[in-house]
Amino acid sequence: MASLARLRASQRIFRAPFVRAIQTSADTTTLREDASTSSPFMVKLHEDSFQAFNCEPPSLDVQVSKDELITMYRQMSTMRRMEQAAGALYQAKLVRGFCHLAIGQEAVSVGIHNGLTPDDYVITSYRCHPFAVLRGGTIKGVIGELLGREVGMSHGKGGSMHIFTPTFFGGNGIVGAQVPLGAGLAFAQKYSEHPRCTFALYGDGAANQGQVFEAFNMAKLWDLPCVFVCENNKYGMGTSAERSSANTEYFKRGDYIPGLQVNGMDIVAAKQAVEYARKWTVEDKKGPLLLEFVTYRYGGHSMSDPGTTYRTREEVQRMRSTQDPIHGLMKYIEEWGLATEQELKQIDKDAKAEIDAAVEEAKLSPEPDEKELWTSIYYAGTEPPFMRGREREEVHHY
Repeated sequence: MASLARLRASQRIFRAPFVRAIQTSADTTTLREDASTSSPFMVKLHEDSFQAFNCEPPSLDVQVSKDELITMYRQMSTMRRMEQAAGALYQAKLVRGFCHLAIGQEAVSVGIHNGLTPDDYVITSYRCHPFAVLRGGTIKGVIGELLGREVGMSHGKGGSMHIFTPTFFGGNGIVGAQVPLGAGLAFAQKYSEHPRCTFALYGDGAANQGQVFEAFNMAKLWDLPCVFVCENNKYGMGTSAERSSANTEYFKRGDYIPGLQVNGMDIVAAKQAVEYARKWTVEDKKGPLLLEFVTYRYGGHSMSDPGTTYRTREEVQRMRSTQDPIHGLMKYIEEWGLATEQELKQIDKDAKAEIDAAVEEAKLSPEPDEKELWTSIYYAGTEPPFMRGREREEVHHY
């Protein structure tokens, strides 16, 4: 009994302090005026959509349009279909290596993309497939890369995470390594006097990395146009935030860098926060900002993780059925009279057909030729006359 009492006392000592939870429902935005199918109209976000640290939160009054909402619905639906296809290909043993899916977190990637300009930069960690497509890549290119085929965005040589576009600097497999890289991209933007910003994403599991705080320091020291984005899906690799972090309010961990916690399940709130952050760094030139999107992944950390050893199936099902970002946006569109249920189902059907076609095209693509072993090592035009392989006799001449 005495040992039990000591255990309970220790639990009371180390239990995380009560933190007011941010609103994470996907469908709490309301109309401020009659919706219009032909012109923009005003909606109001839930009062707990944002929590701010050393800055004023974004306005809860947001202007939206039918075209914008339909576009984001189509993008979220397509990205989920793509990730589901990637999962099926992995289970069929056609995808080898690592595969981390972003099913459930679509409002973050789509919200970021639609809140930025085409010239802004994005760099992220494992869950990079949606960003690769949204920032200038193709679905066939992503699926092809996962399958290790020539049609892949890196010609089948990189696989998941190693996919890039002129404004998307890939996913990174080293935990937290993309954060200082993102700060470096922002440094280049400021040095070149380009009116752009960099969004450097990391997860709650990487939030305790030393290099993350080193990047924070340099970014604030030089007031770089960098937005550090914590995708808090609450479990890191497989440990709840409360068990891994003394301070789970990640938006407050930038010290001198102001922060904003965002409902990452409502696409309207996500996009509003991104536009606010871009204005902060680029137009107002206030230096870096820390965004924390409170979101949720339905699957495990990776395809090799069942995702149910550290949380219950009931919890996952509850999130799917009550806080899904795609269903939330669907509800807005239907209730505001912007499109019918049948029209939205057709969008879903079209997305599935697009994904199915991309998968079949990627499957037909051959594996990369052996000559590809010698490409993409040096910047084009700077290659040496020859390069030695693994053995002294193995030499490739350019």
